[in-house]
Amino acid sequence: MDYKLIKTEEHFGGEALKIILNAPKANVLEATMLDEISDALARLSAKKQVKLIIFEGAGKHFSFGASVPEHTKDKAAMMLKFFHRMFYQLVDLAIPTMAIVRGQCLGGGMELALFCNFIVADQTAMFGQPEIVLGVFPPPASVMLPFKVSQALADDLALTGRSISAVEAKQAGLVNLLADQGQDAWDVASGWISANIIPKSASSLRIANKAVRMRFFRAVREDLPRMEALYLKELMESLDANEGINAFIEKRKPDWKHE
Repeated sequence: MDYKLIKTEEHFGGEALKIILNAPKANVLEATMLDEISDALARLSAKKQVKLIIFEGAGKHFSFGASVPEHTKDKAAMMLKFFHRMFYQLVDLAIPTMAIVRGQCLGGGMELALFCNFIVADQTAMFGQPEIVLGVFPPPASVMLPFKVSQALADDLALTGRSISAVEAKQAGLVNLLADQGQDAWDVASGWISANIIPKSASSLRIANKAVRMRFFRAVREDLPRMEALYLKELMESLDANEGINAFIEKRKPDWKHE
């Protein structure tokens, strides 16, 4: 498959695969990009030597999130199917994951980073789940945020839609490694990977990942479908969710009816 919206790179002699979201500046996780990511992940099932999957955004930003036009009522089911498939594939592979975050990491982009075992960020990184501003909520983040940060911060991010800096994300335990000012996140990450991941057995890393993330993986498998149903059957049947999405697309202020 010839990829148009992602690039893949092998690192450390093929023991790490980097998947680059390659549609700057926003690196929007639209259906076509998600399909390409899915294909890249499917190819990993036969590569026993891979010890780490790395996600990175091309350009100055990690990702602005999923495509808002694909959130409309008639497209939401397909969008969620493509997006959530990626998480189920990652659970099934059980290969440890890392996100290299620069600039904006929002919505679905933050959810991809949230899934990862490790987040390495530079000083420009900003993390946020702004879905509530559009009158919707983030299904994967609703499952994963309370595992990754405190319930208080999960509530804060999901219900206010505000973004937090790389420094605040590091203090909250969301970011594992924070590059110094002027230092590139990949330079920090590659040294850490070389010292901490590459010397390990690939098969043992996958088994250990299944073990340490047993509750996390179970929640993704069992609760994410419930969140998807809540999104489609309740949220998208409300007036305000549809108004919020349409207002964003039409570049106007939403007229909330509170129903």
